[in-house]
Amino acid sequence: MGKYTIFPLLFFLIVLFSCGGKDDFTYTPIEPSDDDQGSEPPISDTELLDLTQQETFKYFWDFAEENSGASRERYHPDNPSRDANVVATGGTGFGLMAILVGIERGYISREEGYDRLQTLLDFLEGADRFHGAWSHWINGTNGVVIPFSAKDNGGDLVETAFLTQGLICVKEYFKTGTETEQALAQQADDLWKGVEWNWYTQNKNVLYWHWSPSFNFDINLELKGYNEVLITYVLAAASPDYSISKEVYANGWASNGGITYPNNQYGYPLLVRHGNSLPYGGPLFFSHYSYLGLNPKTLSDDYVNYWDVNVNHSKINYSYCVDNPKNYMDYGEDCWGLTASYGRNEDGTIGYNAHHPTNDTGVVSPTAAISSIVYTPDESLKALHYFYEHRDELLGPAGFYDAFSPEYNFWVAEAYLAIDQGPQIIMIENHRTGLLWNLFMQNEDIQAGLDKLGFNY
Repeated sequence: MGKYTIFPLLFFLIVLFSCGGKDDFTYTPIEPSDDDQGSEPPISDTELLDLTQQETFKYFWDFAEENSGASRERYHPDNPSRDANVVATGGTGFGLMAILVGIERGYISREEGYDRLQTLLDFLEGADRFHGAWSHWINGTNGVVIPFSAKDNGGDLVETAFLTQGLICVKEYFKTGTETEQALAQQADDLWKGVEWNWYTQNKNVLYWHWSPSFNFDINLELKGYNEVLITYVLAAASPDYSISKEVYANGWASNGGITYPNNQYGYPLLVRHGNSLPYGGPLFFSHYSYLGLNPKTLSDDYVNYWDVNVNHSKINYSYCVDNPKNYMDYGEDCWGLTASYGRNEDGTIGYNAHHPTNDTGVVSPTAAISSIVYTPDESLKALHYFYEHRDELLGPAGFYDAFSPEYNFWVAEAYLAIDQGPQIIMIENHRTGLLWNLFMQNEDIQAGLDKLGFNY
């Protein structure tokens, strides 16, 4: 969520059986047998999911900001000092959830996870806040706001919502633990309950994204769907002390019914209006960020069923890549996924782009397909096997690199972003065990907020 500028690139490699002008890789679920021969046995689906989660976890553990333990905005292996102390608020929320996965999967001990989380929550408690909301970026050395743009030097309500989603999961995970764990759970609960959600309405029936002590509400960006911000309204309604009314939700998020959209692509109704990304839908992170804790499986309001929204959005994105109207090399059933990520500039340097079917530059983002595994399990596993087959190019020290393009001599953005790595480990876990969905949805305040807004869940 933002605009980034960056650099490196890799080199040309074409693997003959999967990188011809047409994509000819056919996926079938693989489970190795005792009869497997050869120097390297095939990797099973289970092993591949294990590998992806464990390698991606390193972003939030090994490469976290060294003072706070929070998630760095970005990590470039060839330049690790770049923005080394820039903490991403939303990415840190994803990191909180990733640490819980790490404990459950045995990558770290419960005690190690507790220690890191205690350091992190202490940092968040001391960091700059603006009517309870954290800024988009925070200096990891001292907790001071780092301006994201000229007037964005205050509270960012959406990034705060992504952080809060993680805090609630931490609260639920440790609330019945030891005495010290229960204290950590209480600290997480107190932190999120200090966000003054209703302040960000300006006494109107809509939430606003930013407030700055220097520029007030000058950015004037209303939170209206459909996009990645549903979680913000759910949390605002769930707040015990700073809650919004259902009218704020209906007028703001849902535009009093204007959020719905009847368009159909590849046989799948889009269902909701994706702003300027019609008619195929926006970047796939729209179906990820709000649903890392908020379980969309049976989630519906007065307007739409959000499981159908997210499944159809993912399948339209997949079907577009299979259709491949621009004839990009390798696009197909095993190489797909368009979302906001690092991108390739025209001169071959690394940039940032919100990739989606109506803004398709030939760049595939592994997080798009991997994080959609809850919606498109078969299609996502096909893509994951493709990424693994090209692991010499795509698999780095913290999981699969952020983006690549077979069209341009297998160009690779050898870099990582917190907001792209987090959904991978979290959504794979939700696919496998429902861990984060279960933690978030069992929270009594969240249930009260959903009830207030008239949700079925």
